[in-house]
Amino acid sequence: MPTGAEGSGRLRLVTLNTWGTRGDWPRRLEIFRSGFAALDADVITLQETMLGPDVDQAAAMLGPGYHLVQQQAREPDGQGITTASRWPVGRVIEVDLHLTDRTHDFACTCLITEILAAPPIGRVWVANHFPDYQLDHEYERTLQTVLAARELERLVRGAPGHVVVAGDLDGDAGSDSLRFWTGRHVIDRTSVCYRSAWESYRPGESLTTYPPENPWSVEPDWPFRGIDHVLIRCDGHGPTLAIERAERCFDRGAATPSDHYGLVVDLAGLPAGD
Repeated sequence: MPTGAEGSGRLRLVTLNTWGTRGDWPRRLEIFRSGFAALDADVITLQETMLGPDVDQAAAMLGPGYHLVQQQAREPDGQGITTASRWPVGRVIEVDLHLTDRTHDFACTCLITEILAAPPIGRVWVANHFPDYQLDHEYERTLQTVLAARELERLVRGAPGHVVVAGDLDGDAGSDSLRFWTGRHVIDRTSVCYRSAWESYRPGESLTTYPPENPWSVEPDWPFRGIDHVLIRCDGHGPTLAIERAERCFDRGAATPSDHYGLVVDLAGLPAGD
């Protein structure tokens, strides 16, 4: 399928938690390079990327051809999040998600990037959302989610466009934070509605991106399995971009390069009036 970068009116987005440079990094890097080349994505949201004087993990994996937007407020070892785009990048907003005294030791951030996509899609606000991961921090995740959603609403009011939230959201479809994103739950008198690409394209099919059978998994019974998501903001008629594909990627047994599986989603502009 031709990508939006080629003027087809489509956007291919990939999201993946890269698990830093842990494990057999040289071998994992080979898989990342070949995998991302084959996926040929227009926009990529990465979590747990390493950045420092001697390492730029995202650049090493993706190669040339992408504008890289790097989180600035990283962990002491350089771990954070990165958004990559083939299209020009406009504004970048880094939303600080340190909202309680339990979040101080983790680089939780919502990295919002204004992607200036080719017509007819146009402006897309892409939120690489990476809230707290701890099992008992759903309270923090709800606070972080509302803050990110309010910032996205402020931005789209001032500069209309599509909004896509993609990343390791550290909660499954039944969590308060995900039910908030998908319009099923109100938090602090705030409500929004985003369409899950997976739920739209694969109705009734359970999403699993963090399973114990992954060769790199170190968690024998992590209770949340479908924690990586791509969400498209809705207007009064549904998602503002058509969801044409949603599949897992980087999930092939011994050829899996991370402790998470990724998602690849194809989106398309809707005809005028839809």
